[in-house]
Amino acid sequence: MKFRSESIDRLFESILSLETVEECYAYFSDLCTVKEVQDMAQRLDTAVLLHRGASYQEIAQQVGISTATIGRVSRALNYGSGGYRAVIGRLEQEETP
Repeated sequence: MKFRSESIDRLFESILSLETVEECYAYFSDLCTVKEVQDMAQRLDTAVLLHRGASYQEIAQQVGISTATIGRVSRALNYGSGGYRAVIGRLEQEETP
């Protein structure tokens, strides 16, 4: 990762230390603006929908995100570091009974 630093490592370690969704809400409400959290959630929703084969138009309507942002998420999903794919795989495992 090009922006790796001790400070960012500490941020990621702090996120990994969270144990419940409620702790996440508390921490992220202190750490980020509501808009920043909503933007991250929209990007993850977009990656999941792209992974499932949804079209840009379907995603734009469903998620309320621009096609330019959908394109950026698509590039990260297909050519990025694999972060989206790892998380989507884990989320799918949790959804499978």
